[in-house]
Amino acid sequence: MTYPIKNILKAAAMVGALAVAGTAQAAPEFKLRWGHYLPNSPFVQVEKDFAAAVEERTGGRVEIDITFAGGLGKGGELMTLAGRGAIDIAAVVPGYYPDQLLFWKAYQIPFIFNSPRQAMEISAASYQALPVFREELDKFNVHFLFHQPLGSYFMTGPDGNCDNLAGLKGKKIRSFGADIPKMFEAIGAVPVSVGFGDIYEAVQRGTLDYSFINLGNINAIKVYEPGKYSCGPAMSITGHLLVIGKKTWDSLPADIQAIMTEEGLKAGKAYIDAIDAAEVAAGEAMIAKGAVIKPMAEGEMAKWMAAAPDMLQDWIDARTADGEGERANEVAAFWRAQIGN
Repeated sequence: MTYPIKNILKAAAMVGALAVAGTAQAAPEFKLRWGHYLPNSPFVQVEKDFAAAVEERTGGRVEIDITFAGGLGKGGELMTLAGRGAIDIAAVVPGYYPDQLLFWKAYQIPFIFNSPRQAMEISAASYQALPVFREELDKFNVHFLFHQPLGSYFMTGPDGNCDNLAGLKGKKIRSFGADIPKMFEAIGAVPVSVGFGDIYEAVQRGTLDYSFINLGNINAIKVYEPGKYSCGPAMSITGHLLVIGKKTWDSLPADIQAIMTEEGLKAGKAYIDAIDAAEVAAGEAMIAKGAVIKPMAEGEMAKWMAAAPDMLQDWIDARTADGEGERANEVAAFWRAQIGN
């Protein structure tokens, strides 16, 4: 059987048109750029899982591209970039914005929370109960997705005498924000502001005697190479926020917003459930590579906390001076009730 040439050409044209239509349909409607200050590592797997889940549940309508290690901006720039629409999603460390995130930064005050899990559970409860946290992000034109926990912090350096206050006196220790320097100054140590990406080199060169991050990140950036000894834990706080610029958020259809909200809640819970196991695994990996993890000597943390000022009250006093004393006291009372003191 033969077919007129025009029918063959017509059929070919229809197949081509369908192929083009299929390609157009498969192309993502929303390509979101996510700026991260941390390197790509297993430590941020929950965040990568969040991106993959959003892409899958939206049937490919959303594509999320995460750029790690400050490739789209430094840690102290990412929130502003997201708020302006220069990027879409950002990992925001509240302590990097001490003059902007006046309430969120309180989650990174030392000696308040007893464990990473407790800090994260209080964060989740506070966001639902206290409007000030939502309102503060609104001021910077970003929308909250979820909060990342951090394992407890350790001092890491080449000298193993970091497990006692006398050994820390006079030492240069990595710090950030407005409150963490106070905990070191209280014991005669010297706080030094060093960005996350510069920690390894700072320990290697002696700019820092000790780094100050959690085991997951110590392992991720291999600080145990220039600094064999890690002493702690010395502090439990929350980690960075994951936010999306309001301009981007408002451009998304309601069904995609709902999916991202649901996956953000899942990611926050997954992070809480995974943090303890992840930190243990990081510590084991470090030890296998020659690192030494030393607990603080008995009684040293109690002495440290007694020497430090009441930083939560200092924060309340500062917010009172800003005219926000009522809401700061409300936050502190809520936290104390959750902690039980």
